[in-house]
Amino acid sequence: MGKSGVLLVNLGSPDSTKVKDVRRYLDEFLMDERVIDIPYWKRFLLIKGIILNVRPKKSAAAYKKIWWKEGSPLVVISERFAEKVRKKVDVPVALGMRYGSMSIKKGLEELKKQHVNNVFLVPLYPHYAMSSYETVVEKAKSLLESDFNEMKMDVLEPFYNHPEYIDAMCEHLEKELKGFDYDQLLFSYHGIPERHIFKGDPTGKHCKLDGSCCENSSVAHKTCYRHQCFETTKEMVKKLGLKEGTYRNSFQSRLLKDPWLRPYTDQELEAMPQQGIKKLAVITPAFVSDCLETLEEIAMEGKEEFLDAGGEDFKHVSCLNEDDVWVEVMAKWIKEWYS
Repeated sequence: MGKSGVLLVNLGSPDSTKVKDVRRYLDEFLMDERVIDIPYWKRFLLIKGIILNVRPKKSAAAYKKIWWKEGSPLVVISERFAEKVRKKVDVPVALGMRYGSMSIKKGLEELKKQHVNNVFLVPLYPHYAMSSYETVVEKAKSLLESDFNEMKMDVLEPFYNHPEYIDAMCEHLEKELKGFDYDQLLFSYHGIPERHIFKGDPTGKHCKLDGSCCENSSVAHKTCYRHQCFETTKEMVKKLGLKEGTYRNSFQSRLLKDPWLRPYTDQELEAMPQQGIKKLAVITPAFVSDCLETLEEIAMEGKEEFLDAGGEDFKHVSCLNEDDVWVEVMAKWIKEWYS
C-alpha cells in the first residue's frame, strides 16, 4: 500500500523585504502563465521589461509594513498551522509554497525522505481559480512526472461550501466581531480577470457575468471562482442569520487595466460612508492565512480609504490562520483521506 503523507501548499512569499528578493518572487509569480495568461513573448516583455523595473520597490515597501520579526506573516502562519495539524494526525505533513524558496518541490522532497509515496495535496485555497488552486495542482502534477514518479497523488477539492469550513469561518467571525457593532459586513474576495471566468467554463457558454449564471445550476460551477465566492457568502449568511442589506460582496487586488470581477473593494470602501455606512467589518474568505493582501491592502490601506471617505469605525477580520477549530477541520479531512 505504501506510506501516506500530506503536502499543504500556500501562495508563498519573498525571502525578505529587500527589493532584490521581492523582485525574484514577483518574477516567478507574475511569469506564471496561469496568473498572467497572455502569450509568453507579451508576458516576458510586460513583466521583465516594465513591471519588474517598477513594482518591486513599491511591493517591498508594502511588505515592510506587515513583516514580522519571525519573517513573512503568511509563511509563519502557515508553518504554525502545519505544526498544529501535524500533532493531530498520524501521517507526515509537509509544507510547500507555490512561489518562493519554500517550494512545492522541497515539500515533496521532505515527504520522500520519510518514504512517503501516497501524497494528499492540500491547496490552501477554498475556491477554484486558475491563478491559485489550479496552478498549485498542475505544478505538483508536473513535479511528480519529472522528479517523483514513484509517488501517487490525491487532491483536496475546493472547500468553499463545505459545511465544516463554513462552520469554522462563522465561529471565527463571531469571535472576531464580539463587541463590534457594525453597519455592514463586507466579504472582500481576491479578484481575478473576467476572462479567467470564461476560460474556466467547460461548456463555453454558461458563464455570462450577468448576475444570473451563478444562480443557474451548471457543471461550470465546479471551476467558476465567481460562483464559488458567492456561495461562500450565501452559506455564511445563512449560518449567521444575517439580514439582507447588512452585507455585500466585492473583489480586491486588481492588476493591469483589464476588466476584473466587480464590484471593486476599493471603490466600495470609498462609497459606503456616503451611503450611511459608518461602521464596517471586512472579512476576506479567499485567504485562509493573513498575508500582504489582507494585512496591508485591507487592514491598512482599506481602513484608510474608508475613514478618509467619512467612515467612523473599521474592523478587519483576521483569516482563519491557526485557529484551533480550523486545525481540527483540516485534521479531520486528512484522517478521512488516509483512514
